[in-house]
Amino acid sequence: MLAPFAVVALNAVKTPSDYAAHGPLGLPHAISFQGLSDFWNRVDFGQKLFNSALISGSVAVIACALSLLNAYALGIGRIKGRVALLIMFIMAQTLPQEALVYPLYYLSKQVGLYDTRLSVIIVFSVIQSAFGTYLLTSVLGSFPREVLEAAKLDGAGKWDVLWRIVLPVSRPTLGVLLVFFFIWTWNEFFLPMVMLLSNGNQTVSVSLGVLQGQNMMDATMTNASALLGILPAILFFLIFQRTLTRGITVGAVK
Repeated sequence: MLAPFAVVALNAVKTPSDYAAHGPLGLPHAISFQGLSDFWNRVDFGQKLFNSALISGSVAVIACALSLLNAYALGIGRIKGRVALLIMFIMAQTLPQEALVYPLYYLSKQVGLYDTRLSVIIVFSVIQSAFGTYLLTSVLGSFPREVLEAAKLDGAGKWDVLWRIVLPVSRPTLGVLLVFFFIWTWNEFFLPMVMLLSNGNQTVSVSLGVLQGQNMMDATMTNASALLGILPAILFFLIFQRTLTRGITVGAVK
């Protein structure tokens, strides 16, 4: 699993002449960060990095909040039409982005949000929360009713039950969703490519695809772009790896 990443990292610090002489699998004879520097400056990678972090972080937080509120109503509140709503959320996960792109493009134009980061944040928050709602509803559906009844006897309202009982118990699952939503949104390409036209609003994945499509980079710069594009997501995953592990194993042992 680490072999492709290691090859990319080695080629990212080679010079073009070194790459041409020894190929992609040869060790670099000298460490050069020129490819990384050239790519960073060419695409204004700092701005792209900020855009991706802002969009992915906002989507992760908003989608988790929406998922919790939806699942609280469906899993614990047991509102009318619960099954139909769950089916709707599942169907939302099956729709391809190609089928959504024109309606989203048209609506964003109509409300004046086209070519803004806010439009992408809204779209992916709704898309990701569909999966989060389905997952959390199955978790909260088995929430002990005795705890909820005891809280009501103590005078707790619906919001008190949500914030003081349901939220603390759901934190491990929400942590898993937070990591998944961030990485999934970071890797998105098609909808951001359509919705973000200006160079200053584009994300990392869009800038990589557009620049490589222009045949403007040599092999070392291509590897440098791949390394810079994937490294932030890997670092985020490593930082929250313990949270992800706790969330996956929670409930395995009572």
